[in-house]
Order: sequence, then C-alpha cells, then structure tokens
Amino acid sequence: MSIKENLLVIKKNIPDTVTLVAVSKTKPMTYIQEAYDEGQRVFGENRVQEMTEKWENMAKDIEWHMIGHLQRNKVKYMAEYVSLVHGVDSPRLLSEINKQAEKHNRVISCLLQVHIAEEDTKFGFNEEELLDLVANEEFKAFKNVKIVGLMGMATFTDDMDQVRREFANLKLLFNKLKNNYTDFATLSMGMSGDYQIAIEEGSTMVRIGSSIFGSRN
Repeated sequence: MSIKENLLVIKKNIPDTVTLVAVSKTKPMTYIQEAYDEGQRVFGENRVQEMTEKWENMAKDIEWHMIGHLQRNKVKYMAEYVSLVHGVDSPRLLSEINKQAEKHNRVISCLLQVHIAEEDTKFGFNEEELLDLVANEEFKAFKNVKIVGLMGMATFTDDMDQVRREFANLKLLFNKLKNNYTDFATLSMGMSGDYQIAIEEGSTMVRIGSSIFGSRN
C-alpha cells in the first residue's frame, strides 16, 4: 500500500479528537511530502539535526514534534521552530528549553515524559518526581515553556493487557494533574502497534510511523 492509502486507513481508525503525529524519522523528504500532499501537517522526528534539515527545506506550515530522547546541548538548534517536545524527562532539560526559547522570544510547548513501562530502557519521571516538579516554584516561574500534558511509552510486549494497564495508569495521573493545570490537554501515548488501545484508554495524540511509511530503513 502507498503512503496515501496507509494514511487514509489510519485516519479512519482515529477519532477527530486525537492528533496524528506521523513519525518521519529516518524517512526521506519525498515521503514526508507525499503525506503532506494528503493533508498531514504534524510530523515527529527523533534527531534534532535531521529535523532541522527537514524544517529548512519543507513547507513552513508543518508542525515539527521532537519525539526522541533529547540532549540538552541540542535544544538550541531547534528552539527557533519546534512545535512540541514530547520527551521532557528532567528538570534540567526543561530549564534549558526555557532558556533557549527565551532567546527566540518563543514559548515552547512541552510534554512531561512519565516512565510507565516495566523496562529500564525507557526514560521519564515517576509519579513522585512528577508531582514534585509541578509543585516546584522554580518550575512555575518558567515563562518560555508551557507544559501542555504528559507522554508515556508502554512496555514492548505482546501482553496487551499489560499495555492497557500501563496506559490506564498514565491516564489516571494525567487526570490528577489536569485538575490543577489549565494547559493540560494533551496525553501522548500509543504507537503503530498499540495506538488503538491507547485511544481506548484516553490518548489524545498518537505517534505512528511504520504503519504510514513502512518499516524502518
């Protein structure tokens, strides 16, 4: 199937209330252009250098999302244009994004990454660290970042009951914080293999790559 056909199938399976992030990492600009021509405007990348090159060469109404693990020393290269940072997993990273956004007179939207998987390989805050962060006065003083929600990745497993449980736990935490933070509107969870479960459990944003562009190069 073509990128166009894949997109049509996925969009039929996703409610209008859920944002589709087309994960275009490692994919050539011709693929992104094909998806763009079908109306897709939100793309996710995991390498700042690659994302910047694409931003420089492609239509300016594209929203670029940084979905990978982000190193602090790379923030300055994307602060001018990035629309949403999915994986803020430390106070120091948040502080750096705030600093670089200020230089460009921007407010950068961010999601706090929560560690929900039963794996050591995933980054993110645990619940206690997350609640500490959002209660911190220094965090509240940041003027150039806006925390708009949470992101989490489920365990890479065939046990879909476990995946569902992890997504449900993240939704509970999201609801707990949402009551105190008016900007909290985005819950990014679900990828090609589990996005339907994620949507059933309350996801408002899914990150889909291989189901659109084919398996990774």
